[in-house]
Amino acid sequence: MSSVAVIDYGMGNLHSIAKALQYAVPEVDVQIVSNADAILQADRVVFPGVGAMRDCMRALRHSGLADVIHEVAKAKPLLGICLGMQALLTDSEENGYTEGLNVLAGHVVRFPDGLTDKDGNTLKIPHMGWNQVQQFPHPLWDGIPQNSRFYFVHSYYARPDNAAVVAATTDYPDAFACALAQNNIFAVQFHPEKSQAVGLQLLKNFLHWNGFV
Repeated sequence: MSSVAVIDYGMGNLHSIAKALQYAVPEVDVQIVSNADAILQADRVVFPGVGAMRDCMRALRHSGLADVIHEVAKAKPLLGICLGMQALLTDSEENGYTEGLNVLAGHVVRFPDGLTDKDGNTLKIPHMGWNQVQQFPHPLWDGIPQNSRFYFVHSYYARPDNAAVVAATTDYPDAFACALAQNNIFAVQFHPEKSQAVGLQLLKNFLHWNGFV
């Protein structure tokens, strides 16, 4: 039986993502784990997260899971979600400056104040709610229509050094990277577990993905 480890480092609604993974592919063995060996033995790994980047990185380093994520990133399919995506980058503006895992080269920056849409309406920060996603070719988009709407909650976004790793963008009001892909790594800013049918399809695709594009 295929297995997926949801990394538990003390932050995030882990049961929500675990339940969505189980629903997407019922025969998969879904485990919420903080043990390094259990994570490394799983066939696939999900790195979720909500909250502040500084707290996330402190928890990862204190638990030793930062090193585990680096090992996973070299070896098997890895899905980063929301703060889990941001933590994979080099650093973040959040909390003044926070060093990330540097698995993906790039930076996390805050949406500037005073954003307006094309009609002049003020855009709120955090960016919260449903928004369209413009996909670039990748196996994790299989069966998901272009410009499908996913659910977002964030004040910071990814700015990768290499545009080639951008797997999708969303407008707020300008385009920003909302999904990154590099080799066996796929990471999303939105919450697939809160994104209804299209989110479940993305999780299903991940659970069947062998880590190659």
